[in-house]
Amino acid sequence: MTKKRYKIIPAVYLLLVENNKILLMKRHNTGFMDKWYSLPAGHLDGNETSRHGIAREAKEELGINIDPNDLEMKVNMHNIFPTREVTEWFLTTSKYTGKIENKEPHKCSELKFFPINNLPENIIPYIRQAIECYKKGCFYSEWGWNDPNNTGFKLNQ
Repeated sequence: MTKKRYKIIPAVYLLLVENNKILLMKRHNTGFMDKWYSLPAGHLDGNETSRHGIAREAKEELGINIDPNDLEMKVNMHNIFPTREVTEWFLTTSKYTGKIENKEPHKCSELKFFPINNLPENIIPYIRQAIECYKKGCFYSEWGWNDPNNTGFKLNQ
């Protein structure tokens, strides 16, 4: 008998920090945390590394080109949500080419750099936690595990 393997969703995020400001995007028409700020991000498509995945997402969402070799892993987060478990990699770079533009206005209503020490109130809680980890230099974090009802998780708020 073949045992069914447990599956976990891999996601990648871009921590783009310039002059002590971090690029955030306001979610729009996605059905998940709309009107809340997040980071440029996406799921891996399969057969791609986390560095290649976030470089692809940066091109799709922001219109910028990033060499995957210029990306550095900063935070790994293991999250649990009511319907899924996700492992998330947060990567950063200071090197890219092109001009940052909102390439997905149907999913993002705003792109804006915020002071990294003065984030907006309506930032997704686990994104805030990941940014705090980045600032403190902690590589690993978990979210939602000690909150069985995921009260920190607000869908469509």
